[in-house]
Amino acid sequence: MSETTAPVTSGASPTARGRLARVALRSVQVLLALFYGIASALPKLIAHPSAVESFDKMGWGSAGMYAIGALELAGAVALLVPVLQSVAAMALSALMVGAFIVQLTVFDGQYAATPLILIVPLALIAWTRRAHNRDLLALLRGAGRRA
Repeated sequence: MSETTAPVTSGASPTARGRLARVALRSVQVLLALFYGIASALPKLIAHPSAVESFDKMGWGSAGMYAIGALELAGAVALLVPVLQSVAAMALSALMVGAFIVQLTVFDGQYAATPLILIVPLALIAWTRRAHNRDLLALLRGAGRRA
């Protein structure tokens, strides 16, 4: 009498794992959008004293503060728009590279790890959602033809 053994599985079907991964990635996108929109952009856009002090120390003043705040807010919103997700993640990553450099040069590296930590999920979003870049390019080409 021979025994037949069933293959060992991880407990979830490939479809279920894929769905779980999509939900997890979308949750990270929403959390990052909330972080960039509320915790990062809002203090700059309302000229919170801590933001004003930081940008004065950098020598960028209120114009730089409002510009960075607007870019962060735009990135936060774009993280939630499917066709813009990958581009938004790349743009916010570029901002984080700049923030890292500023943290090292102006603020003696006090919070230099924060931008680096934020780049990790942003890079994951940019890579995972990269197929949307074709859709965005097609939209832009179509708009160029109509103009």
